[in-house]
Amino acid sequence: MARTALYHTFGCKLNFAETSTIAAELERRGYDRASAGTEPDVIVINSCSVTAEADRKCRSFIRSLNKRYPQAAIAVTGCYAQLKPAEVAALPGVAVVAGADRKMDLPDMIDSYMALHAPLCNVGERRDITEFRPSCSRGDRTRYFLKVQDGCDYWCTYCTIPQARGRSRSGTIPQLVDMARRAADEGGREIVITGVNIGDFGKGRDDSFIDLIRALDTVEGIARYRISSIEPNLLTDEIIDFVAGSRAFMPHFHIPLQSGDDRVLELMRRHYDTALFASKIERIRSVIPHAFIGVDLIVGARGETPERFESSRRFVESLDISRLHVFPYSERPGTKALELDTPVSQADKHQRAAVMGRISDAKWETFAGRFTGTVRPVLLERPQGAGGIMTGHTDNYLRVLLPDAAQQADNTIVNVRIDGPAAEPETLNGTII
Repeated sequence: MARTALYHTFGCKLNFAETSTIAAELERRGYDRASAGTEPDVIVINSCSVTAEADRKCRSFIRSLNKRYPQAAIAVTGCYAQLKPAEVAALPGVAVVAGADRKMDLPDMIDSYMALHAPLCNVGERRDITEFRPSCSRGDRTRYFLKVQDGCDYWCTYCTIPQARGRSRSGTIPQLVDMARRAADEGGREIVITGVNIGDFGKGRDDSFIDLIRALDTVEGIARYRISSIEPNLLTDEIIDFVAGSRAFMPHFHIPLQSGDDRVLELMRRHYDTALFASKIERIRSVIPHAFIGVDLIVGARGETPERFESSRRFVESLDISRLHVFPYSERPGTKALELDTPVSQADKHQRAAVMGRISDAKWETFAGRFTGTVRPVLLERPQGAGGIMTGHTDNYLRVLLPDAAQQADNTIVNVRIDGPAAEPETLNGTII
């Protein structure tokens, strides 16, 4: 009888790409995905550690899984496992802990544990994380996630990712183009390009991110690419102009701002100021007026006085963007931010997050409202759960509910009329034309 495995991913799209690749390898070795109501033999958790809350959620989730499936072997990898391996290994039910650079070794480690029932903890030092391990997989999602880069050399004062992921490194263009072709051969229509700092692609070599996306754009069968989060100082006008005229790159950008106040940006050791950021938004709007622009923002960082928060609020309100992803600042051990003065209380962090959340809601409503009554191409996605309504995303990343699409096959692109807001947040109703 085949063994079964259950998978759960915390955090970024990069983690989803890696989890899907791990799952594909375990399935190749005979592990079936655990179905609802069955107890898995193995549970794979790809963790996140971007905030203290992310650590807490992962710990709580592991404990709950152990209570629900006490016989299952829990295997944990990801940033939380890399940064706090002993803490993770001590959690109930945890049998295997794999460091961030050893995720793709997890199937071997699981096989070893299942044969010997000897717990394994294989986590190396950050300085030894030098190898790039590519991944491109779909898992149970419609779109593929292609990992093109890993690690980060920026060392922003609030961030632990360089500690967890190591130095910036990336795949080769021929290697990644081949992966995209294989995804197309499997029927893939859309690929999300992922990494920790994807604009840093090719660092230390003669190629760069613009060379990569030009090459990917030639892959037949892939109808859509999306660029995941890219630093504003690495989002060149050349990249923006290429997306504007490309065959398959969608009008969709996700750009981390983190603060709309220049002094706070300095304290964070970001690599740009508000003038540069505003110029990137203006450039996108000038050549791709219908582009979706998502923006990451941290509130309550050390040094963000009430006056600086107000400066940030005014700047964010001035931007012609589509949505904010707002994160209250989280104190992380080992970061330089802890040496800064002027901490912000938890109450003020949550109040500031609420202010920025309301701005985000207004931005999304304004952006989405531009397209009511228009027709846009939508990639149909698998319904979630029995009897689920078909959904999809337009080219410019508006989520659409399609009640009339029950007989349509997922992973197909159809023209949809946007009918207006749906009951679900940040979702529109649509009708297939």
